[in-house]
Amino acid sequence: MGAIVAIVGRPNVGKSTFFNRLIQRREAIVDAVSGVTRDRHYGKSDWNGKDFSLIDTGGYVVGSDDIFEQEIDKQVELAIQEADAIIFMVDVESGITGMDEDVAQLLRRSKKPVFLAVNKVDNAKRAEDAVEFYALGLGDYYNLSSINGSGTGELLDALVEVLPDTVEEDDELPRFAVVGRPNAGKSSFINALIGEDRYIVTDIAGTTRDSIDTKYNRFGFEFNLVDTAGIRRKAKVKEDLEFYSVMRSVRAIEHCDVCLLVFDATRGFDGQVENIFWLAQRNNKGVVILVNKWDLVEKDTHAVKEYTQRIKKAIEPFTDVPILFISALTKQRIFKAIETAVTVYENRSKRIPTRKLNDVLLPIIEHTPPPAYKGKYVKIKFITQLPTNYPQFAFFCNLPQYIRDPYKRFLENKLRENFDFQGVPVTIYMRKK
Repeated sequence: MGAIVAIVGRPNVGKSTFFNRLIQRREAIVDAVSGVTRDRHYGKSDWNGKDFSLIDTGGYVVGSDDIFEQEIDKQVELAIQEADAIIFMVDVESGITGMDEDVAQLLRRSKKPVFLAVNKVDNAKRAEDAVEFYALGLGDYYNLSSINGSGTGELLDALVEVLPDTVEEDDELPRFAVVGRPNAGKSSFINALIGEDRYIVTDIAGTTRDSIDTKYNRFGFEFNLVDTAGIRRKAKVKEDLEFYSVMRSVRAIEHCDVCLLVFDATRGFDGQVENIFWLAQRNNKGVVILVNKWDLVEKDTHAVKEYTQRIKKAIEPFTDVPILFISALTKQRIFKAIETAVTVYENRSKRIPTRKLNDVLLPIIEHTPPPAYKGKYVKIKFITQLPTNYPQFAFFCNLPQYIRDPYKRFLENKLRENFDFQGVPVTIYMRKK
């Protein structure tokens, strides 16, 4: 389970620059995999061996400054509810503004660790000016310059000290999370599954912090349901805040093995649903896509096929994902959804003996070798699965740097054709032999 760190503050104090600096190293690695980043405001970072997810709240507000005034309070409250630690960024050039005072007031009331980061401190004069930020009542502050990175180290040292240790659940049961945007029918799906309205959760402060697991045994399957519905609707937070569903999904996705992504067939597989799909894929989780409210869609004989094609187009290149058409209301294919999730879980933890891998794949590679690059021929000699908790494979060859993405995708497709990794992201590494 990764910790979540949120960066808050008013516009133009340099949150995004700081955010980009922190995730840069990781992004470079992660993005080499898929070649795309769609969401600029969520990333993974690590410092001194501690991993955490970073959320830049500023990226989720569009509109003028006065809209921002209302939104920022909501965001800060959300960050307080959801994050393990908060970095509050202010700008030494403008000094303390009214908006900073508002944010500080919310943060002082919270029980979460808050790190006050004074940005744009790049000379001694500015370091003196920064002293005024003691007035915010948040204790010590960290001077930094997100442009050149100075001061970042001290802040991160302090930050990772307070982050909870990453706990690997020793529970052997699969962990399934039901994710999706608000009103997609997540709760009705869960109720249909459990067979009772168990999800009326008491509002006790602190229960939402950790995702509550419901142990679940039905249809002969046993698993944990990672509960994101432990979160009652806060009157203050408008449900349609995009940031809100991202925060929620991040937390659920980090805690599970397989995501059941539920969306409303009548509203379509839109950008926000895609984002959640992509978060799951980025975190190397299994995915099952559930098209809910299918009973409300007017359809002809080709409907399922056409709808499936549309979804696959949206999630390229990771299209080997089960897509089920369900209705939480009429309980249509609810059992099938769980059965599929269990299969995906098994696919994710599948280990293929090295000998079998080589016996199957080497002849295919021999038949379709990597294209020559600048007159050089790449020879793949040996393949092995890495001992990680999701499928990663190392292909050993003489010139790993000459293998391009299309060929890696070819290899991934062959792995999928021969060994069934449906619903699971597969990572391929080229190593020097």
